[in-house]
Formats: sequence, structure tokens, C-alpha cells
Amino acid sequence: MEDLKKSLKMPLFGNTFSPKKIPPRKSASLSSLHTLDRSTREIELGLEYGPPTMNIGGQSWKFEEGQWITESGGNMSGREVLRLRKRNVQLEEENNLLKLKIEVLLDMLTEATVEFHLMEKEVEDIKTQHQRKK
Repeated sequence: MEDLKKSLKMPLFGNTFSPKKIPPRKSASLSSLHTLDRSTREIELGLEYGPPTMNIGGQSWKFEEGQWITESGGNMSGREVLRLRKRNVQLEEENNLLKLKIEVLLDMLTEATVEFHLMEKEVEDIKTQHQRKK
């Protein structure tokens, strides 16, 4: 019986797991352009690097120092855009302050209303007690 068990084992599958070795990775780029400095690349390839630009709705924008600034073709200059941004921030701060003041006033109104109702109830209680005594 044991001979039958040994003969039924599948010879294709071994008892040990041994994965194949992975070949080393090839270089990501076979080009040596990344090793050249900027001026050499511009001379060799004729590339002129500059800030990114785009055209939206007939207005040209250029990305400089972390901000998009109008370049030409628009009605507003970059200074005007910056001035409007500062004004926008100022108005948002003022709006937040006014919202806070409204909340405080509503709290005060609620408190005054509650006090009024309590006083009104006390007056009614005193009236009913006075009428019982008579």
C-alpha cells in the first residue's frame, strides 16, 4: 500500500518552494540628456525653458513665484489682481467678524427673552398667590 502512495505522488510539484531569481532592473532611461547642464541642452536641442504659460478665454497667464499672473491680452494687470486678492482677504475677515457679532447679538436676545418670560411667570405666580389670600 505504501508503494502505491509513493507512486501516486506528483513528480511535477516538489515539497519545497524555490522561486526563480529576478533579473536586475534595467536603467529607467538610456538617454544621457539628464546628465547635461541646462545651457548644453538648450544648445544641443534648441529648447528654451521658461515658466509655464497658458491661454484661457483670450487671456494669457504665466506661472511665476508660485502664482499665476496675467501676461497680456487681459484687462487687468498682475498688480491689479494682487490688489483685488488682498481686498478679498480683507472683506472675508470683515465678513467673519460681522457673523460673529450677529451670533453674539442673537445669544443676548435669547437670554433677554428667557429672562423676560421668567419674570412674567413670577409676576403671574405672585398675582395668583395674592388672589388666594383674599
